[in-house]
Amino acid sequence: MMPVAYNDKIVAFLRQPNIFEILQERQPDLTRNHSLREKIQFIRTEGTPGLVRLSSDADLVMLLSLFEEEIMSYVPPHALLHPSYCQSPRGSPVSSPQNSPGTQRANARAPAPYKRDFEAKLRNFYRKLETKGYGQGPGKLKLIIRRDHLLEDAFNQIMGYSRKDLQRNKLYVTFVGEEGLDYSGPSREFFFLVSRELFNPYYGLFEYSANDTYTVQISPMSAFVDNHHEWFRFSGRILGLALIHQYLLDAFFTRPFYKALLRILCDLSDLEYLDEEFHQSLQWMKDNDIHDILDLTFTVNEEVFGQITERELKPGGANIPVTEKNKKEYIERMVKWRIERGVVQQTESLVRGFYEVVDARLVSVFDARELELVIAGTAEIDLSDWRNNTEYRGGYHDNHIVIRWFWAAVERFNNEQRLRLLQFVTGTSSIPYEGFASLRGSNGPRRFCVEKWGKITALPRAHTCFNRLDLPPYPSFSMLYEKLLTAVEETSTFGLE
Repeated sequence: MMPVAYNDKIVAFLRQPNIFEILQERQPDLTRNHSLREKIQFIRTEGTPGLVRLSSDADLVMLLSLFEEEIMSYVPPHALLHPSYCQSPRGSPVSSPQNSPGTQRANARAPAPYKRDFEAKLRNFYRKLETKGYGQGPGKLKLIIRRDHLLEDAFNQIMGYSRKDLQRNKLYVTFVGEEGLDYSGPSREFFFLVSRELFNPYYGLFEYSANDTYTVQISPMSAFVDNHHEWFRFSGRILGLALIHQYLLDAFFTRPFYKALLRILCDLSDLEYLDEEFHQSLQWMKDNDIHDILDLTFTVNEEVFGQITERELKPGGANIPVTEKNKKEYIERMVKWRIERGVVQQTESLVRGFYEVVDARLVSVFDARELELVIAGTAEIDLSDWRNNTEYRGGYHDNHIVIRWFWAAVERFNNEQRLRLLQFVTGTSSIPYEGFASLRGSNGPRRFCVEKWGKITALPRAHTCFNRLDLPPYPSFSMLYEKLLTAVEETSTFGLE
């Protein structure tokens, strides 16, 4: 069978007898657009020439982006593939672009056995969520958010929903004063922004771990934040909603945090993620004979309101010396104290909120590292993986001079600028653990895309719903670099254009 041009596939897809029923089922909001229905009918009548005439129409571009995967995989009856079928009754065939080079590529890296096992777990997890109706509707979880009251609005609305609504309803996010339906762009940006604020140590609920200013953990000082138990319950709900709707968060937590979510007990090795020096001292105690070396009891010094006080690790601990014989118990109690100190009730509230959204039995298939990858992805950018999983449209291709300049610019960016570019185009700076091949769009996986668009005086623009960067054909590398950097660093609009 001869390959079918992309435009011809679109026409064949739209000429299905039940096309409006298909659209109604998948995107009911779109089918209420009478103007769009008329445009579809025009294409059904005129064929490919009619499609070409409407190729720049915003409504049609939105529709085709939403149904791109269905169009590419659609196999019409033999009659539809006849060349005359996709012509206008009065016209002649019109040349059309073939499928972009990016869709022909596959990730050639052979996965390790652990990765294959995790991928199977992940597929099965989301399959079970779908089977059980998580996030499927028909009810709607509508969030109407003011950007300048982001946390307040999110807290008040999400905490007002029942457990059943949180689990079953389909999520829709709208930013007040901004046009457009939610085809995942606003929702993705919402989780990015709310996680950036909610888990920021500035607000007092969380703190940076002792090791770095990158991972965060629950702060003991959060006990002094008003209504802190409800805020931690809200935090858990945010984590659960992000998990079931497959949105990544712009926050990275310590390994013990994920163990707490899974209700798994921590051990000595977990301390390394919290306090490396403390871990090393206990590890030395475990590995060496401490007889006549250490003079310790089952106590620990704590700072409370600026005062150092002694706390017993067990009843009568002040009178129990640590010996070679009982050091294992001492180490276990010290680990428990260090991980739980001042945050037990806060942790319980967060875990409660998390399991109000997702069933504990479903999440229990993951270990702590796997859950971390599912919730937060990774911040490490592999440029080769990014480029190998990028598609091009509008005449661009991997060897086009503008595209070569584009990747040269990205290579010149520092890691923070690369993350900001990724966030500008996709709505999040996190990368799925599987890499760029698994970036998500409005209706499932959608790869990063660069499309030729606009005049050279314009800045690049982004469509976060579709992971697409509209890049003008700049005449020089220096202009492209400056325009791209300006767009990335100065633009904060994520709505659908």
